[in-house]
Amino acid sequence: MPTPATSPAVTGTGATGDVIVVRDLRKHFGPVLAVNGVDFVVHTGEIFGLLGPNGAGKTTTIEMLEGLQRADGGELRVLGLDPGRQASQLKARIGVQLQTASLYPQLTVAEILALFGSFYPRALPVKQLLDALDLDEKKDARSKTLSGGQQQRLSVALAMVNDPELVFLDEPTTGLDPAARRALWDLIAGMRQQGKTVLMTTHYMEEAEILCDRLAIMDHGKLLDMGTVTELVGRRFKERAVRFDTIDRLTDAQLSGLAAVSRVAREGPETVLYTPDVPATIGALLSATEALSVEPSNLMVRRATLEDVFLDLTGRALRD
Repeated sequence: MPTPATSPAVTGTGATGDVIVVRDLRKHFGPVLAVNGVDFVVHTGEIFGLLGPNGAGKTTTIEMLEGLQRADGGELRVLGLDPGRQASQLKARIGVQLQTASLYPQLTVAEILALFGSFYPRALPVKQLLDALDLDEKKDARSKTLSGGQQQRLSVALAMVNDPELVFLDEPTTGLDPAARRALWDLIAGMRQQGKTVLMTTHYMEEAEILCDRLAIMDHGKLLDMGTVTELVGRRFKERAVRFDTIDRLTDAQLSGLAAVSRVAREGPETVLYTPDVPATIGALLSATEALSVEPSNLMVRRATLEDVFLDLTGRALRD
């Protein structure tokens, strides 16, 4: 991938303060309250992550920010504009990358970029976008022949074609191999270095921890907590996490009664015990499993992470 210096330059962004302001945002779909009193702000030049399980209200919230859905209540400001009433003015200043996009299979990469650029009063040169997204060698390839990683990079390039001040990225690395995912991480981090603001969703905790300056966690239409990774972890966990493959014959009640255990969580096939005294907890766990004539498999100890915060807030893993 090229270095951030070769990525498209920002021109005329110039905004300071809060790029997105959301106050008491609400959206109904019939009897379902999909977004229920959400409040957050996104600052200029930061990467802001919106996390939540499927059905949490993330997509609906983002669609209201983009002007694709009308809010039923509350206040929205994006780049100082009301997306519900000033969507046409807003579209020239934002970039939107969709998780699934139709990329005109018979057009070449260069043709698609030129076509999308023609939709705006000002667009970046096609060559500049090709270089920035490492697509120059594929400029004459039809989009239907691109690999998954190349299609994702093209989708991001289309979100950048108008040199936006604010970029929305919806799970930009889903389905990519590790090398392609890390290449896109470099690109997204480069946007921040250019002064752009990014609001992104992701299903990868590592991605959120590495890229996002701040995060908001949603579930059931509500915003549960917001802050940096350090703030989110620090507010909830002073303990370490003892993880092992779940043993069906050990109930939550039994595990909660082990020495120094402050809470028990189930995460997929694993059990997690949070404790301020790791030796005491592991000793008690080994005694309990020995009495059942079993051993805890894949036993490990680590500090609490964003994944622990998410599980504690929502009761389920991010991909549930």
